[in-house]
Amino acid sequence: MRKTMAVGLAALIAMYFLGGMSARHETFPWPQLSAMRKMVGGEKATAPSRYTFDDKERLIGDESKTLVTCPAQTDRTAVLLILGQSNAANDSGQRYKSNYGARVINAFDKRCFIAASPLLGSTDTKGEYWTLLGNNLIASGQNDSVILAPLAYSGSEVARWAKGGDLNPMLVDTLKQLQDSGYRITNVLWMQGEADLVIGTTAEAYQNRFMSMVDTLRQYGVEAPVYISIASKCLEPSNGGFKEHIPDNAIVRAQLALSRSGPGIREGVNSDALLDGEDRYDDCHIGGTGAEKLSRAWLNLLRGDGRLETSR
Repeated sequence: MRKTMAVGLAALIAMYFLGGMSARHETFPWPQLSAMRKMVGGEKATAPSRYTFDDKERLIGDESKTLVTCPAQTDRTAVLLILGQSNAANDSGQRYKSNYGARVINAFDKRCFIAASPLLGSTDTKGEYWTLLGNNLIASGQNDSVILAPLAYSGSEVARWAKGGDLNPMLVDTLKQLQDSGYRITNVLWMQGEADLVIGTTAEAYQNRFMSMVDTLRQYGVEAPVYISIASKCLEPSNGGFKEHIPDNAIVRAQLALSRSGPGIREGVNSDALLDGEDRYDDCHIGGTGAEKLSRAWLNLLRGDGRLETSR
């Protein structure tokens, strides 16, 4: 009896380890048993979603969007090309929608939608503050209409935007789509840098890669000023960041140097200095109060430059 039990126990142990090794290395009999289970029980159905993404996880479809005829651009239209990483993408803690119907537009893939969070063209499905900026530009009297053209990728470092990077062709494609839609970009808003601080990009490398991206813009006919934000702060390992932030760092030095490097590049919003702890809902990404602060800061920059251009 004891001998039988010992043999049975040994067989069970052997089967356990055989099953574990088979599953780990995808060897017999795991693939066959797995296929049989799927045939009998069927694959678990994916829950339906209103959102559609491309192979780079960019939001390219949303069943709740309102499609409209693309409005013609006038000298009172702002066409904002929005580039960067998560704090330029759909990762904000507050959603917004156009207060002016089809006067604030989300342009994407040669089509136009009434702007509402999340915006098509960027990653993720949370909130953003660019729609709020569009509302504020109209409310202030600066513009009669605003075209938002977002292309922001969460976690992207500057090298991916430079020539040879995987996002550079996406940038070129976006520029061509806007041109085909009859839109001339009036402002390029760049909000990025947190990822490069984490991976240790040097100031020189950051400047060279950023200018490579700017060269792409100029090559495809974008003459608009490029606003480079001072953005390097994203705390906590859960966000891919550090525990503490050092304000004087290589990325900030590079961004400040670029903003003073000559005509065509201007200093954007300094989110590192502007936002307090309560303005970031997870120590990194923009919350509701942060969205309001950033929107006002961008409004002041764009209004100031608008008055400057008008006076010339």
